[in-house]
Amino acid sequence: MKPNRKIWASAFAFTAAAGTFFAASAAAAADTELVIVTSFAPDQTVVFKNAFTKAHPDIKLNIINKGTASGVKYLQETAGNNKTDLFWVSSPDAFEVLKANHLLEKYAPDTKGTASEISGYQIDDPDGYFFGFALSGYGYMWNTRYLQSYKLPVPQTWEDLTKPIYYGHLGISAPSRSGTTHLEIETILQAQGWDKGWATIKKMASNAKRITNRSFGVPEGVDSGEFGIGIVIDYFGFTSKAAGFPVEFHYPPATTLVPATIGVVANAPHKQAAHEFVNFVLSPQGQALLFNPKVMRLPVNKEAYKNAPAGIPNPFEGQIKASVHFNSDLSQSRYNVVNSLYDVMITYRFSELRAAVKAIDEAEAALKSSSKPEAKKLLDEAKALVYGVPITEQKASEKDFSAAFTGKRKKATDKVTGRQAEFEKDWDNHAVANYRKAEDLAKQAKSMA
Repeated sequence: MKPNRKIWASAFAFTAAAGTFFAASAAAAADTELVIVTSFAPDQTVVFKNAFTKAHPDIKLNIINKGTASGVKYLQETAGNNKTDLFWVSSPDAFEVLKANHLLEKYAPDTKGTASEISGYQIDDPDGYFFGFALSGYGYMWNTRYLQSYKLPVPQTWEDLTKPIYYGHLGISAPSRSGTTHLEIETILQAQGWDKGWATIKKMASNAKRITNRSFGVPEGVDSGEFGIGIVIDYFGFTSKAAGFPVEFHYPPATTLVPATIGVVANAPHKQAAHEFVNFVLSPQGQALLFNPKVMRLPVNKEAYKNAPAGIPNPFEGQIKASVHFNSDLSQSRYNVVNSLYDVMITYRFSELRAAVKAIDEAEAALKSSSKPEAKKLLDEAKALVYGVPITEQKASEKDFSAAFTGKRKKATDKVTGRQAEFEKDWDNHAVANYRKAEDLAKQAKSMA
């Protein structure tokens, strides 16, 4: 008996059609969800979530909150079975890291009305892997009542924050815990140079009351009066003031303007929904949401500033004097090294650093009206020990060297392996010995007053 070709053909056609139907159904089902990893606070992301869900009621948003460095590490570790659609943070250099790791996917969103650059800095990745949706400036906020109570002057520069009068009055996070803090640290390094920059950073950090676990902890501390001054991204100051707290924000001269950024993750499971969200945040409606009192960010759409709240500067009209042209490639080349150096020298040896700097400050105050070469020599030696860096700027950016720094520690007792562990142990040994010796030298100098 010959097979019935018509029956077989019909069966094949049905099977193919069914396969196409179920594949299309699966794609449609995938587009009913969207997974975003972001460093932004929930009270900010909910503003966009509610507006996007209203415009796209068929798409369910799942927002996962992680610090920038943690988010980068998460995407690196889950790349083989990626379940994230979008990465959404303030730090463009974090996107450079992901791009170099081939963890982002090209897209061409509707950018009509958005600016292409700010002060010569490209707002969008020229290769189409990530896009600026807002602009960010860096500086510090302060509690006006706190400064009045302690009779502290309003600082004008990063160098002002290194002065002994601010000892114990600052709040700061760590770049390994906060992408915005990383940008602030990099801005100072790029503005002042490697050695002088780290000296400023160490001295400024020694004036902190504590190192917060997340960037959010800094504005919360300033709002509550725990800190007088906080090293923050601009919108933290703007949102606190909009909420009624007695705070002000200042951009120091050595600051930068860079885009807060969004990008589609490679192999995003809900690609179409991801594209819709990117288009939404870049649209006039999405840009207008940046002026919500809980968000208070600077749009990349110039027209949006026609409806800007009072006190929000327009960067496109020169109202923010940013003297630092941020080098994302340089930052990306040493991203994890800078994070590791900060933690080893500052975060994990915070009490030792503070004690050494305080001893130096007290010795300088005691010797202010004295001209004793021996004491000055001891103080100079103490400063060199405290403010020195164990590696050069060139070394920090060497590809083979920086590639060793793949581990991330949440606390000093967490373990890292390989060459990173060796380098960090060596740095820590030097930090402990140098801080202790510097404290002793400063006390000797003070005794000569």
